[in-house]
Amino acid sequence: MKKPIPSLNSLRAFESVIRNKSYKKAAEELGVTAAAVMQLVEKLETFSNQKLVLGKNKDLKTTKIGEIAATELNQGFEQIYNAVNKIRNTENILNLIITSEPSFTYAWLIPRLQSFKIQNPNIDVLIDSSINIVNLKNNSTDIAIRFGVKNHQEDEEVIRIYDEYVSAFCSPNLINKNKTPLDIKEIIKYPLLRWDLSAFNQSKNTKICMDWLNWLNNFDLGELNDLQYGPVFSDYNLALQCAIAGQGIILGSRPVLNDLLKKKLLIDPFNKTIKTEIGYDLVIRKELINKKSIQLFVSWIEEEKRKASFKP
Repeated sequence: MKKPIPSLNSLRAFESVIRNKSYKKAAEELGVTAAAVMQLVEKLETFSNQKLVLGKNKDLKTTKIGEIAATELNQGFEQIYNAVNKIRNTENILNLIITSEPSFTYAWLIPRLQSFKIQNPNIDVLIDSSINIVNLKNNSTDIAIRFGVKNHQEDEEVIRIYDEYVSAFCSPNLINKNKTPLDIKEIIKYPLLRWDLSAFNQSKNTKICMDWLNWLNNFDLGELNDLQYGPVFSDYNLALQCAIAGQGIILGSRPVLNDLLKKKLLIDPFNKTIKTEIGYDLVIRKELINKKSIQLFVSWIEEEKRKASFKP
């Protein structure tokens, strides 16, 4: 059996008296008379069988046990107030569920996402970073950020974020950057980091533009038997970290990796860029296009794109 506790009104009155150091101010805060506050404090003292408050008005003092109790009650009421505010504000919290292509998520979206949260503190964002193409019609996802997908559903609104431009990137520590741009034929001197694209059955376009041989065939190099290959990564972001660490050259999206270029973590050693027929798209079901959280996210990402000022 739970032990009995005094009335909540008595506890509130006592905590208010100690915090305000006045029966009068506590009465004003609680909307009752000073006499009623005194009576409530006396009931608490009777319940606890000991004095908690000594004196009145300017001479008001707290006993040692009263001071300890007041401090803990103050913390307790703060927790109650916070809980009540959360309950009141629950109806104002908006949810936004996003499925996003992993490389775009890691290199472009995540570094900027805090600014969206600051601008929209009432929107809870959940990101599912996956190469899988989510069926928006049969899923609770609000927005998809897709790469290399051309065949969208008729009930989907598609907003192009970036056209795709692919270049070869590496750490400035891998080569003598004072001699850049290098002749593309010198690529045989360096290990080429590879992204395992076998899982991209839903986007053959991605496989084509992110394949080393396909990319190099855009240049007149003749036979490519002398290429050195480094490790293969199932996660593109791991391959990217390997490139930043100076362990090889990686194919990458120029618009997505533009921030890393600005920070000098990566360079384009050959100054060779190929524009592809694909890109990064925001995909939204048309029936949800007027949803407030979606409109705010679309406006935010367009503004972030403008500030990123990527130029091919």
